[in-house]
Amino acid sequence: MQNSDIILKLAVAIILGTLIGGERLFVHKEAGMKTHALVSLGSAVFIIISEMIVFKYGKVGGFDPTRIASQVIVGIGFLGAGSIIFQGNRLLGLTTAGGLWVTAGIGMAAGFGFYSLAVITTVLVLFVLVVVNIFEKPIRRISGE
Repeated sequence: MQNSDIILKLAVAIILGTLIGGERLFVHKEAGMKTHALVSLGSAVFIIISEMIVFKYGKVGGFDPTRIASQVIVGIGFLGAGSIIFQGNRLLGLTTAGGLWVTAGIGMAAGFGFYSLAVITTVLVLFVLVVVNIFEKPIRRISGE
């Protein structure tokens, strides 16, 4: 694996994570640009590590580099759980936790070099966070939230 390939994967992960974090910052949420960029970047790093391990130790029997990717998901679950809080009878932070979770997936896609998947997912996440929010606000007002 060449350094230029690694740099591209990491840069794509940072840029896409920052875009999602920018929307979260814009709506005054705790996990903003830096948090989402770091989650995406970290996920990409772990995927790149798993690819490098395959190159180095691929011939070793009983070795499964996909375990690294599955553990990234577990780790992000803990990070997301930490962002969810109860305030009175309201549950806060679920969208942030979901955003961190999907941002990790975007970083993993970038880490594997699946750039179109990473970009399309980022566009869809921003669609959900921005456009769906526009439709959600009047519904919340009607329901009394």
